[in-house]
Amino acid sequence: MDAAEFAAQYIDAWNRQDAQAIASHISDQGTYLDIAIHQAMSREELLVHLEELFRLEPYRYELVGEVCAGTNTVAFQYKAIPRDADDDQGSYYGAEFITRDAAVATGVVDYYQERGIASPQSPVADVAGPGNVQRYAKSGLSVQQMDEVKGRLGELMEDQRIYLQPELTLPELADVLECSVNHLSQVINAGFGMSFFDYINQYRVKEAMTLLGPCEGDTPTVLAVALEVGFNSTSTFYVAFKKVTGQTPAQYRRSLAD
Repeated sequence: MDAAEFAAQYIDAWNRQDAQAIASHISDQGTYLDIAIHQAMSREELLVHLEELFRLEPYRYELVGEVCAGTNTVAFQYKAIPRDADDDQGSYYGAEFITRDAAVATGVVDYYQERGIASPQSPVADVAGPGNVQRYAKSGLSVQQMDEVKGRLGELMEDQRIYLQPELTLPELADVLECSVNHLSQVINAGFGMSFFDYINQYRVKEAMTLLGPCEGDTPTVLAVALEVGFNSTSTFYVAFKKVTGQTPAQYRRSLAD
């Protein structure tokens, strides 16, 4: 499969919002690096991330310009356009740099700028165009400012339990905290060493661990627990739960019974 065909099939999978098809372009040991949220993901983690992404951010994608290819690399620019938009409002540009081994990618690096989140300088900036892939601007947060946002964020999680909202997004959380999306992303990634999804899901899993324990009356199903703590599917819940606890929800429940 040549570079142009690979890129076309990859973009088509994104437009079909087919997480399995997107992940199938990456090898079992491959990684997907999302620069804007500073998160490296395995193929399994990417599937969970895409499920959340497609639910919250419905975009269609277009290739822009030519697909560039090296011996084992593919690089291209894309444009993401909101599916319900009649014009370019809300659109953003990005570029991907992919290393390949035969027909599958061993690494995907995604550079983009969206909703005020600046992206680092892309190694394919010449392909994407200097106006579309911006040089990364550090957040400028001092240690004191970061600690302040972390404190307010912790209070919001513990007191208001906002993580129970299944449609919660990074921009919405930033609005509640009255800070920029970029600053909040920096606080979560640099201050807690995890992505937005992992940060929210750790609270959801903690809540689920309580609900999965012994209780009076009817025992709630795993699906009921997943929905109650803010997940929209058992598949997302299972992956997040195992990532936090090392066990599936069913295994955790059995361990409590034993």
